[in-house]
Amino acid sequence: MPIEPSGTAFDFIIVGGGTAGCILAERLSADGRHTVALLEAGGEARSPWTVVPAGFYKLLTNPSYNWNFRTEPEPATCMREIAVPRGKGLGGSTLINGMIYVRGQPQDYNRWAQRGCTGWGFDDVEPVFRRLETYVGPDPDDARGKDGPLPVCEVEERPAIAEAFISAGEAAGYRRNPDYNGVSQDGFGYYQVNQKSGRRVSAAAAWLAPARGRKNLAVLTDTFAVKLLLSEGRAAGVEVKRPGKAERLSARCEVILAAGAVQSPQLLELSGIGRPEVLKAAGIEPRHILSGVGENYLDHFCTRMNWRVSRPETLNEETRGWRLLRAVARYALARKGVLTFGTGLAHGFVRTREGLEGPDVQFFFMHASYANAAERKLDRFPGMTLGVTQLRPESRGTIHIVSPDPARQPAIRPNFLATAEDRRAMVEGMKIGRTVMEQAPMDAFRVREMSPGKDCVSEEDWLDFARRNGQTIYHTAGTCRMGGEADPECVVDARLRVRGIKGLRIIDASVMPEMVSGNTQAAVMMIADKGADLVLADTRG
Repeated sequence: MPIEPSGTAFDFIIVGGGTAGCILAERLSADGRHTVALLEAGGEARSPWTVVPAGFYKLLTNPSYNWNFRTEPEPATCMREIAVPRGKGLGGSTLINGMIYVRGQPQDYNRWAQRGCTGWGFDDVEPVFRRLETYVGPDPDDARGKDGPLPVCEVEERPAIAEAFISAGEAAGYRRNPDYNGVSQDGFGYYQVNQKSGRRVSAAAAWLAPARGRKNLAVLTDTFAVKLLLSEGRAAGVEVKRPGKAERLSARCEVILAAGAVQSPQLLELSGIGRPEVLKAAGIEPRHILSGVGENYLDHFCTRMNWRVSRPETLNEETRGWRLLRAVARYALARKGVLTFGTGLAHGFVRTREGLEGPDVQFFFMHASYANAAERKLDRFPGMTLGVTQLRPESRGTIHIVSPDPARQPAIRPNFLATAEDRRAMVEGMKIGRTVMEQAPMDAFRVREMSPGKDCVSEEDWLDFARRNGQTIYHTAGTCRMGGEADPECVVDARLRVRGIKGLRIIDASVMPEMVSGNTQAAVMMIADKGADLVLADTRG
């Protein structure tokens, strides 16, 4: 039988049952030598929508599955509060994300290594990516894993409008890429997703579920971490709130933060670890100075251009009325149809100028258009959307607490479009997107560009559209960044150990020193799996 919590000690305490936490729980409990507690503030993934790929439409604003964070209003984005969804419950954001699986470019990880993160170059992490996945799809470069815990496949439903978009990319001079996770990311094709037989496969399903019966693993849901317990320069445990009571759980070996790029720095600061001026302003007594906590916030900023479509063959129609009933029946009987779609159907990875090592802009094509992009409310007429995002933004924001109350969300300040290069790349990316959509293969579907519209022509017009309409695409990262010994601003070293505090590690998206070129879930899975190797090696040592 699994361990029943009794306020006792564990070898490892993992704070956060999301993507990284589920992987860590499985890996650290696998050999049976160590007792492991996985703490998750949310609950079990009981909603049937968590396994239906299109279910994210239902869960995106559901407080049971989403923390519903929002950014602070900033002048660069017209003083708008921008939604920053983060998954809640076992499986974390893999319960509500678009399931898009992108490793990124080799240069991403080589840049990490060049910044002093020894052991994180692409040659180091590529074998980890292979062992994560069971990939079913074209593998012309022999670059993919075939027997990992996570099933990955290309999207199976391929409407004619998606094929037209890929052909339009070719007509504009780009290649069709059979595997953007292979040797080269450049080009157009279909997205790869973590699905099997038409069902979403979350981190909880792929890693945690097979481990739930282990006697040395305690999975504690509805368990909110309030602060870290520090003793003589060591993380001794975690203070938590559970229904009806508060507890202190102690860690014999390590406390591992896997709460994500919003809540890992938040918990550090609530525990007195961070920038003294931030802590004092929030009413927290500083206990350990680490100036990088909450800094270096990275995210992908995305604009969504959309067009009116001539045929009633888009998700705008297929997810309403009798068509929706037909779609539900088809999914129930065959696990096929529109309910297998996530947030992206076809992709494009392009370069906006000469001299780049790899693509700097990513396209997300979907045969749907949104009356409200933040809430994924669809238009009531046929439409299609092209999301445009800069892959490696230079802009850096912050995430810091503003109160000693653990239940109060921290101040999220993305600082989008802060640099000239970020503004240039976004504008050029949108221009290229329009050029692709104006190619002949789209003629049979395209009626007119609705947003930003034909009157958007100057650099100022494009940038104004981005400022007024752009959203994050929920790739929060970097707020407890990794660095080398000579880097005074890093929060963790290359073995993911918090600087200056023994027995404390961070293993999640917050440790990324720079953004990866694409959706971040694959990189987080890699960080967790490699991080587990580091924990086990250091424990044996």
